[in-house]
Amino acid sequence: MRVGVYDSGVGGLTVTKSLIEHRLFDEIIYFGDTARVPYGTKDSKTIIKYSLEALDFLKSFDIDMLIVACNTVSAYALEELRKNASFDVFGVIEPGVLATVNALNDKNSSILILGTKATIASGQYQKLLSQKGYENIISLAPSLFVPIVEEGLFEGDVLKSAVKYYFKDIKQNPDAIILGCTHFPLIAKAIGEYFPNSVLVHSGDAIVEYLRTKRRLRSNADTTTLKLLASDNLERVKKTAKTWLCGLI
Repeated sequence: MRVGVYDSGVGGLTVTKSLIEHRLFDEIIYFGDTARVPYGTKDSKTIIKYSLEALDFLKSFDIDMLIVACNTVSAYALEELRKNASFDVFGVIEPGVLATVNALNDKNSSILILGTKATIASGQYQKLLSQKGYENIISLAPSLFVPIVEEGLFEGDVLKSAVKYYFKDIKQNPDAIILGCTHFPLIAKAIGEYFPNSVLVHSGDAIVEYLRTKRRLRSNADTTTLKLLASDNLERVKKTAKTWLCGLI
């Protein structure tokens, strides 16, 4: 089975890593819209427009399924993508919520949602978690995290300063932190070091579990072939892939 993975930049490689590790697909076509990253600062009409253009591009690769590895696109464009696709299209927000529910038995648990401005403003995570009975929720849009990841700064003083800046007003360690942008697992170590007692919910692992339970997909692929595509600076995507997918490709 051939799956398309679509993200605004390199963040979707975190989802790709989980898909490869669990051998769900024979081939992955990855497209990062690096010419127009970040999406999280765009308005909803622009996000939908970009997403439909990416869909048209990926259709030419004869994919059997599309995984939208971008929380912002999942929040605003998922239904439009489904209307315009002849194959299944899955986002990462619902899987992320289900993974959080599975990790937290206590409905009074504190949850920190991290995402782009657009994802947080959509209220999708907040609404779905509230429907599940969780109300102790904080949402935060650490906007500098995405360009930091796109620059490949996965550690160091710049990242540490940004982490401290955004988290300084959060006085208690959340029980769970939803990494509601697929860029954020690339800096999960720094986030985890700041909040050492929090469970980190990772979109890649969440979508794998979701596909296994909802689509009954099994780990049948002997090997997974990965094709990397980008709207700009493909070499940077390849460099990040080499680092993040070390030993897998």
